[in-house]
Amino acid sequence: MDRRKFVSALGLGLGGLALAGCEKKDCPPTESGVAAAPEAEKKAPVQQTYEWTMVTTWPKNYPGLGVGANRFARRVEEMSAGRIKIKVYGAKELVPAFEVFDAVRQGSAEMGHGAAYYWKGKHPATPFFTAVPFGLTAQEMNGWLHHGGGQKLWDDLYAQFNLKPFACGNTGTQMAGWFNKEINSVEDLQGLKMRMPGLAGEVLGKVGATPVQLPGAEVFTSMQTGAIDAADWVGPYNDRSFGLQRVAEYYYYPGWQEPGPTLELTINKQVWDSLPADLQAIIRYAAQSENQDMLDEYTAQNNAALQELVNKHGVKLRRLPDDVLKALKEASDEVIEALVADNSEARKVYESYRKFRDESVEYMAVAEQSYMNVRSQLTVES
Repeated sequence: MDRRKFVSALGLGLGGLALAGCEKKDCPPTESGVAAAPEAEKKAPVQQTYEWTMVTTWPKNYPGLGVGANRFARRVEEMSAGRIKIKVYGAKELVPAFEVFDAVRQGSAEMGHGAAYYWKGKHPATPFFTAVPFGLTAQEMNGWLHHGGGQKLWDDLYAQFNLKPFACGNTGTQMAGWFNKEINSVEDLQGLKMRMPGLAGEVLGKVGATPVQLPGAEVFTSMQTGAIDAADWVGPYNDRSFGLQRVAEYYYYPGWQEPGPTLELTINKQVWDSLPADLQAIIRYAAQSENQDMLDEYTAQNNAALQELVNKHGVKLRRLPDDVLKALKEASDEVIEALVADNSEARKVYESYRKFRDESVEYMAVAEQSYMNVRSQLTVES
């Protein structure tokens, strides 16, 4: 057979094989007249999958805080169609509560869930990304972080520690805490041993109390044994689950120390930078979703828990006296000013935070606060 006939026969044979595997409507002819293979038969590129570890500062599966970390992990797995699977560990399962920051920074775990004010010893600016006394509410924190420049400052700060941070939960305004005696004046705080993290602990020290740093899992036992006289934890929903009503008689408000505490998701920055853009987006929006979902959960659960504490367990609900709150505010201003005095980066974060707070105070007084006051007044009158 001469060469031209061989090539012609070969072309017809290959064309026949291609057409035999598909219908005309599914396999449009190419320029050469040979039908193309269906797209469905082409192999999709193999996508990399990831199995990550998340360490947290919370007891395993703890209501609100710990469950929120679990929800975030589940969302990521669902949204990524299983490309990222995250195993969540409670405090002490892999690392102690206060070693989460270093575990993620060093790469022992890919992710962490906790609160930035625990890491004040790493950098004085960290408390601003959780809560500072008499600071921003949850709604205001979200505004500052997401639309007021806070996230950029947070990213720049944590990049120094090989971390990428996201807001990933909020409890809303907390309670002032549990006390084993009534607080009628500043004098009643003198020598009081109280579990109080972050800058609020330093504030207590300034007014004569003795602040104690404890992970949440140790609060109940420490109150029960008398190692501490008072404790700040979260609010009714979480405090009831810890059984704090069994070890303290008085429950005080308002939560001057944590008006809107943001919880953080931290990711090892090298791990984060290596992710494809679509998976980065999934993590970002899963964190944003949990940030709102947790606040919604606390909003829904706190009132029922408070009513149970008061009406069923006989807890004595009290408001801190005005002179105590005034003394705490004055001490807070001194502590925060000292915190940022010698650190330009902390000063920069503080100035941004304070500017947002001052502007928000003006609007909130006109909108949210005035409405709340009117609603309360008219509800009582009706």
